[in-house]
Amino acid sequence: MFTGIISDIGEVVAHEGGRFTIRTHYPASSLEVGASMGCDGCCLTMTTVQSEDQGSLFTVDTSNETRSKTTIEDWQPGRRINLERSLQAGGEIGGHVVMGHVDGIARIIDVKPDGESLRFSFEVPDHLAPYVAPKGSVALNGTSFTVNEVSDNRFGVNVIPHTLTVTTWGAKTPGQTVNLEVDLFARYVARLLEFRP
Repeated sequence: MFTGIISDIGEVVAHEGGRFTIRTHYPASSLEVGASMGCDGCCLTMTTVQSEDQGSLFTVDTSNETRSKTTIEDWQPGRRINLERSLQAGGEIGGHVVMGHVDGIARIIDVKPDGESLRFSFEVPDHLAPYVAPKGSVALNGTSFTVNEVSDNRFGVNVIPHTLTVTTWGAKTPGQTVNLEVDLFARYVARLLEFRP
């Protein structure tokens, strides 16, 4: 489980099939084989950890199911990705409850200045649109955001200067795709309503 508060920007340095090697500033002593890492919002298991002078390298394996629902298929060496270590018991939940189970892919439609922030507009698949609500929460590439407005299958969020600096959001442009995880509670409410008498 995660909180959607990104704590490092990693770099994909190699991949072979579904196995990816990622460089991070996290020291190897703080990582553990078998532990989860949020990688652009995808909960992935670290299968190896290797120390480096300025941090560490770790590997993750991805399944066909994960690659079919996420942007991972597009990851190439040099790509920068948002990283978050899994929440520790008693840790602060600064964003919202993020499981790292990506629901689908959203496309950036527009990016406009809004004061010192940037306002992003996204388009989501029709089947996910009902789970996105104004003032609700979404995770986009692992980052916790509050939804500003919703219109059909489009919605918008504001990205503040701090987030633009400490995540990959400062380099995002219209046309790019991102991993979307809808709010956990919205997902369960919708499921319960399916069984309503």
